[in-house]
Amino acid sequence: MTGPSLVILAAGRARRYGGVKQLAPVGLHGEGVIDLIASDAYAAGFSDIVIVVNPDTGPEIREHVERYWPQGRRVSFVYQRQLRGTVDAVLAAETSLDLSRPFGVSNADDLYGRESFMLLGRHLSTSPNSCLVGFELARALVGELPVSRGTCVVVNGHLTEIVERRNVSASLDGFVVDDGLTPTTLHAQTTVSMNLWGFQPAIIPLMHDALEHHDFAVEKEIQLSTFVGSILHRTPHRFDVLATRSRCIGVTHADDLPLAQILVREEIMAGERPEFAFAN
Repeated sequence: MTGPSLVILAAGRARRYGGVKQLAPVGLHGEGVIDLIASDAYAAGFSDIVIVVNPDTGPEIREHVERYWPQGRRVSFVYQRQLRGTVDAVLAAETSLDLSRPFGVSNADDLYGRESFMLLGRHLSTSPNSCLVGFELARALVGELPVSRGTCVVVNGHLTEIVERRNVSASLDGFVVDDGLTPTTLHAQTTVSMNLWGFQPAIIPLMHDALEHHDFAVEKEIQLSTFVGSILHRTPHRFDVLATRSRCIGVTHADDLPLAQILVREEIMAGERPEFAFAN
């Protein structure tokens, strides 16, 4: 049986990182972030991958994938010409997807852990619902610099609300948020979205509708978390939340790289991932 597809969102400009962070060498043998994501996805039963890139860094990412990834796997590349957010990025992959099957979506600069991909792959193979892999906030921060996180309200295993919080950081007083919203502190076990989604094909028309009615003059991008939050109470589309205790290792800033490398080595030593991304 053919497994689900995975859309990897690799079109970001990585201005805060200062380079092609999708290729940041986090693996024990210099493997890039995107290599470990693909390794985890293949292990979880995803059969093909669509990588969304931008015209500037896309050729470098494609060259890397064609050089280092296993032969015989179906990998497609599509361009997001206008950087209008992650909803637009998913729609850029539409023509490369088999929309008779559900599909997953992930960032290209976050390592979600093999367990998280296993949860996602099983759900897409067995459930008619879309889903979100939910991480604990304390296990979804790496460096000391502020980041954005989609905070989730979960009732009986279903997502009922998601709010994007900006400038989230760890401090001696806990997890603080400086974005003008309340609450200004978050619990360590707050469920957050790290953009690891599973979607049923029926989501595509809703995404098109969201783009068509979005005012890009007011907000230049529309993100998946904002989009999903907007449809939760006006469509029958249900999102299951797959809770994981996996650590999400993100590379947002260049200063995050050394710690990310250490955390990946800890995963290897604990037997949570193979030493080589694409072990024979």
